Amino acid sequence: MAEEEKVETTEAADTKAAKKGKKKWPVVVGVVAVVIVAAGAGFWVWHEQPSFCAAICHTPMDAYLETYDSGNYDKYGNELTSEDQKNAMMAYLHKTEAGTTCLGCHQPVITEQVTEGMNWISGNYEVAGENKQGETVLETRDISELVAARGAEDDEFCLNSGCHTNADGSVMTRDDLVALTADLSSTRNPHVAQHGEYSCTQCHKGHAQSVNYCSSCHSDAPIPEGWLSASDAKKVQTL
Repeated sequence: MAEEEKVETTEAADTKAAKKGKKKWPVVVGVVAVVIVAAGAGFWVWHEQPSFCAAICHTPMDAYLETYDSGNYDKYGNELTSEDQKNAMMAYLHKTEAGTTCLGCHQPVITEQVTEGMNWISGNYEVAGENKQGETVLETRDISELVAARGAEDDEFCLNSGCHTNADGSVMTRDDLVALTADLSSTRNPHVAQHGEYSCTQCHKGHAQSVNYCSSCHSDAPIPEGWLSASDAKKVQTL
């Protein structure tokens, strides 16, 4: 009799323990789910920071992060000693003036990111060479390549609602830019398309000192503080 009671007690205890164990599973699953969501959210926030670009794609991005982060060197490895020279790099200027991050200009498209990620993993990306600091520099892409994945017009890389707008909130046009720089020179307004339209990046360089392309032909073209003339750019903006 005593043995039967002992068996029944043991079975009851086992049943109770099993039920208790079953109750723990939803809690465990819930905790794991919360951890995964939190980790994913944290990764996504980090993904939007400039440090992510160099941490994940270390080899090809170091030179570019330097132009944004400290501005002490351009992507060619040239040392920039004045604030005017640093502000002549659009990456540094947009960070200091507007707090713009890398993805503020290089707006992500998931298919493009996946492709670039796979290319980085496989080493399938075009390298122009090493700069003066021994860092890898990628082949330069023109503005049409930078917006191709999101199907935008070339000018939209710069002239968009999140960046260059008029006082009324409307997106700037090339005509607005002509008016904006009308007093820069009585004869050489750089935004007048007298020789046809050029892309914004012909003059405004993201990761190097900007260049007044007009000075390629016109010696009287005004060179803003920190910028380079076309002839000076040819001397220093090389690998």
